[in-house]
Amino acid sequence: MAIYENQYVSITTYTKDGSEKNCPVWIVGLENKELGFTTDSTSWKVRRISHTPRVELRPCDSRGNVVEGTEVVSGFARLVSGHEFQTVHDAVKAKYGFQFSLIVFLGGIKNFFRKVSSSSCGVIITVD
Repeated sequence: MAIYENQYVSITTYTKDGSEKNCPVWIVGLENKELGFTTDSTSWKVRRISHTPRVELRPCDSRGNVVEGTEVVSGFARLVSGHEFQTVHDAVKAKYGFQFSLIVFLGGIKNFFRKVSSSSCGVIITVD
């Protein structure tokens, strides 16, 4: 099974001191064997990717518990906006349907009550 066929993957990002941080994300396959997901542009994983683009992916459940015996997929991530963000957004929406629409709706409500609103960004991963 290709990594993008999983419902969730655990993405490992790295802090400036090299420590690993893991987080479950939805994942989609894109053109040119790239992978993608969307996330809040103010998230810690975005901050970590911006200074250390190396990432690792493993299949997991919704809580980030990695599936035993699965192989690690390594790559480099880049943050995208504009047309590339829209491509990732549309692919995630197509794969996750109502769940994705619900998350976007709830994010809008959250932003309504925040002093500072946030936006989404796309992350595209080029697999090694």
